Amino acid sequence: MSSQGKAYTTEQKEFIIRLKQSYDEERAKQATVSTTNAAGRVAKGLQVSLSTVKAVMAEYHRTGPVEAPLALVRGKPGYRVGSALETVIRHRVRELNRRGEAVSLRSLRSWLAQEYDQGDLPLNTLWRTIQRLGFVYGPSKRRSTLKERAYVIIARRQYLRQKRGNRAPSGSTYRPEVYLDETYLNVNHSKDNTWYFEADGPWVNKPAGKGPRLIIVHAITPAGWVRGAKLVFQAKQRTGDYHGQMNSANFTKWFTEQLLPNIPSRSLIIMDNAAYHNELAEDAFPTPKTSKAQLRQWLRRHHLGEYREDMLKPELYQKCKQRCPVPPLKLDLMAQAAGHTIVRTPPYHPELQPIEMGWAILKEYCAARCDYTLAGLKTHLEAGFAQVTPAVCQSLIQKVRDQEDQYWVEDEEDDEEDNDGELLDFMAL
Repeated sequence: MSSQGKAYTTEQKEFIIRLKQSYDEERAKQATVSTTNAAGRVAKGLQVSLSTVKAVMAEYHRTGPVEAPLALVRGKPGYRVGSALETVIRHRVRELNRRGEAVSLRSLRSWLAQEYDQGDLPLNTLWRTIQRLGFVYGPSKRRSTLKERAYVIIARRQYLRQKRGNRAPSGSTYRPEVYLDETYLNVNHSKDNTWYFEADGPWVNKPAGKGPRLIIVHAITPAGWVRGAKLVFQAKQRTGDYHGQMNSANFTKWFTEQLLPNIPSRSLIIMDNAAYHNELAEDAFPTPKTSKAQLRQWLRRHHLGEYREDMLKPELYQKCKQRCPVPPLKLDLMAQAAGHTIVRTPPYHPELQPIEMGWAILKEYCAARCDYTLAGLKTHLEAGFAQVTPAVCQSLIQKVRDQEDQYWVEDEEDDEEDNDGELLDFMAL
């Protein structure tokens, strides 16, 4: 009777109902029966899923005889993991590296299944995740293991050096620190599980799809949310001066009009490396749009010895990019003009952004109260922001600071260990 991926007919559903009722009567009348799980017995006998049997019975108990077809809705498998799980994976691989234990995809997935109920995580998804996080699999002179790539370590070290340089001996900061980020929340964002009577099945019917999406931009300091910096608008729908997406123009407008006027003077503004955070200044040189004539003129003027008349535009652009100072970014210039400095977190390190944990608190609050309406989401969203109090912000920022200290020490220890290993290898020659 299997109809995988198709809608069940009225007759098929009626058959499921009558068979289930027959098993229920058998269990009620006889002292012993072959099984106490009637729904599971129906599913096995008809070769359908247990969830299908429960869904049909739940519909029957609510509405009586079933008339409309029951569509089987199947979602796409996940192709990437969330930022919280990325942090868990990074910490686990680093921990095993430091213990000198080899790491494989299968052993990592087994651990995730045991500790975080992620047994259905596809190996390809896990492989793409660890590559995106900057890990590489290869042999070393002492062991074969997953190791972080050099560019990840360098980016993290440079970032931590800037953050630690802003710390005073007393534990305070020389300059105020402001953490900003963007997120989104869908109308149908809700809890996945609920309690229900097994024979009836769950009565909570979640709508298909994710529903309309709200884009959210905000910033925090140890004093809490930055007043006047909250921005919430609906995706793919014009809201005020914002067209339903987050891009460089929209972010720059928020940055200049809602953030900069409302943060303490001489702040360190900490943000991630989203593409629209890194737009080049208008007068930056060179850019992919720079004309061939401009590239030729600059190279002749500054590095005539490297210029050739027969150079193609890609060659000219490469030479200019190698020789030209690093072009400034638009947001950096805006921040500097207002007396602030931007610091960007290393790629794929959400654990170094306390506002990420603030988003988690807000989304958890809204999910627990979801009524699947846009009006309800907006109401719960306001209450969700109130859950992230100044005391909560201080706690989140301290957690990030502890993580920064841990990375600083561990990276130094790993570097010393690598140097000692190289020395032992050299002495063995």
